[in-house]
Parts: sequence; C-alpha cells; structure tokens
Amino acid sequence: MKTIRISSDIIPLGEFKTGISACLKKVQDTGHPLIITQNGRPAGVLLSPAEYDALVYRRQFAESVGLGLLAAEAGEVYDTEGVRKKMKEKRASANQ
Repeated sequence: MKTIRISSDIIPLGEFKTGISACLKKVQDTGHPLIITQNGRPAGVLLSPAEYDALVYRRQFAESVGLGLLAAEAGEVYDTEGVRKKMKEKRASANQ
C-alpha cells in the first residue's frame, strides 16, 4: 500500500459526499487510499480494488505461513515421498 499523504489523502465526509466520483477516480489514478473523516476523526478508508485485493492476498499468505509454522513446530512435516504418497491418496479418494 502506498504511503498516505496528509495534504491530499484525507477528506471530510461532507466533501466526500459531494465529490464521490472524483474521489473514486483519484484513488484509481494515484493508488493512494483516501481517509474519510467525520467530526475530525477517521471514519473510513477508500481503497482501489487492486489495493484491496493485495491486502487480502497478503493477509491470507501470512495466515498460511503461520499455519505452516505451527504445523512444523507440532512435528507435522513430510519428506518428498510422504508428500507424494499423500497426494496420491487424495487423488485416489477424489476419483471414487
């Protein structure tokens, strides 16, 4: 995610409401998130679809790595032959 620029990436809710189309275009063009404030406090963040997808992917990747590390610490590790055997068993059960 790109760094937030205080001077241009924070917008009050009222201004956002009147310029939604321009805000969407700006987020798409710059790739910067837009912080929407209400009563001077952060109330929401507008992201481009690409930035949202990237965040979701990174989160899922980090969770997968964490699960893998936990499994390894628990001794749930396989050598190459063990992985091949497991895959063969899964394919066989899927074909039944």
